[in-house]
This record gives sequence, structure tokens and C-alpha cells, in this order.
Amino acid sequence: MTGKIDKDKQDLIENLKALGFTGYEARVYLALIESPPSTAYELSNASGVPRPNTYTALAGLAGRGAALPVSERPVRYVAQDVDRLFSGIAAQTRELCAATTERLKHFASPPRGHYVWNIEGEEDVHLKVREMIENAQSDIWFKADTKTLRLHAEELRRAAVERGVRLMVILFGTEADEFRFTENCKIYVHEASGTRMGSADNLFTVAVDHMEMLTANDDGPVQGSHTQNKAIVKMALSLIRHDYYMVEVFNRFKPELDAHFGPHLESLRMEIYTREQVLSFQEKTSKSA
Repeated sequence: MTGKIDKDKQDLIENLKALGFTGYEARVYLALIESPPSTAYELSNASGVPRPNTYTALAGLAGRGAALPVSERPVRYVAQDVDRLFSGIAAQTRELCAATTERLKHFASPPRGHYVWNIEGEEDVHLKVREMIENAQSDIWFKADTKTLRLHAEELRRAAVERGVRLMVILFGTEADEFRFTENCKIYVHEASGTRMGSADNLFTVAVDHMEMLTANDDGPVQGSHTQNKAIVKMALSLIRHDYYMVEVFNRFKPELDAHFGPHLESLRMEIYTREQVLSFQEKTSKSA
């Protein structure tokens, strides 16, 4: 192993270092696997490790059972069978992790409530959404536009079809049938028209198993927040639930609502919207007219 180490061997050295070998131990161990049995002198030449360091590395390898002396004059070594060596390391690591976990539990303070985690970037946000969907056991509530739902259509389909997860969607759009994978998939077109209204409608929100939620913007640089905080999760569920109520009310009473409040509840919204929201509302409703 003199001179430049090829990429495969360098990768193996890094793996061995991650398992607790020193850099010199890793290089000597690879040289020993390639040419058993070998003396320290031969291993130094083959690995490029200085001879004094080779003796130290061999002592370390022998101590962990990775190198075995097979003769005395001169001392020659062979490498331990790799299956036996690494199955032993794996067993020891599992036992150590289990014992350490139990001991650490005695020091851990009880949680004071779940944190809110900020997630930056479209890729990481949707990676977290995908993870939430794939771990869902009973319910997924989603408020989003068609484009966002399509990014996760396959995971949603598997959750509904393969695990029987109930899906409720408040959809910005009109392609409701696209996401009705089973009879337990309830898809509601937002306010019976699918039109976005206020600035909050530029967000998408997903809640899973009534235990965790994520919300993120879907315009501009994507930023999201994820939490299992009970109060925040309940708030997200309440918002989605009330959107569902609104859909049903619109479906049943739309002519009366339009006559009394104007299309899209215009007079109600104008009472409480900011100037920016008014302009956004006017732009969106003129496009949907």
C-alpha cells in the first residue's frame, strides 16, 4: 500500500476509522488482509506506515483481536476472519449502545414541551413531509395546492391503500378526484371553488396522526416549521377542520352566502383584511372570475 492509496482503500480506511481504528491501524490491517502472514517490517513497507508506528498499530490490532500472531521468530501476523471480527464489533456496539442509553435516561431531564424546528429550503421541507407521510399510522390532514400534493402523491397513495391511513385534504385547485385513492380519502375543494384568498393561503400545512404538523410557504424561498407541540398541532388541526366546515357550508348555501356577503365572502373579508390582503384578494378573485 505504498504511495498513493486508491479510492476504494481510502473509503475502507475511513470506514474502519469510524469503527474506532486509528488511521495507522486501518492501513496496517488492510495490508495484513492482502498479504498474510506478514512481519511488522513487511507491513510497514506494504502500508507506508513508519516502522515504529507499525509496531504500535499491530499492538492495537492485536488488542482488539483484529491481528493474530502466528509465529515468534520473526513474529508474523495474520488478520482475524473479517466476518468473525466485525460481527463481534457489531454485537459489542449494540450492547454498549443499549447500556449507554439506559444509563443516560437516568440523567435526562423530563421534556418541557416540544420545540418548533425551522427547516430551510424546498428539498429539506419536502423531505420532512415525505417522512411524516411514510410514518403516518391513522390520519393525514393536508391543506395544499395541486402542485404540492402531486409532489407527495405516491407516498399518500401508499399510506391510504397499503396502510389504510385516512386522508383529508383541503385543496387549492379543482382536481379532487386525482387524490381519492380509497373511500377513506376525503378531498374538499377550498371554499367550493379552490381559489386562494388571504396571504395565509400561500402556505401548505400537513398534520399526521393528530401528533405532529408542518407548515411552509410555497412561494419564494421555501421555509417551514415542524413541531409536535400539542397546542400548535391542535391549532393546525383546528384551522384545517374549520376549512372543512366552510367547504360544506359553501356547498350547501353558496347562493345565499353570495347574495348576502358577496362572492368569496367579500364583505366579511374587507372588514378585517389589511391593505395588502385586500389587494391580494382583489387580484385573486379577478383571476378566478
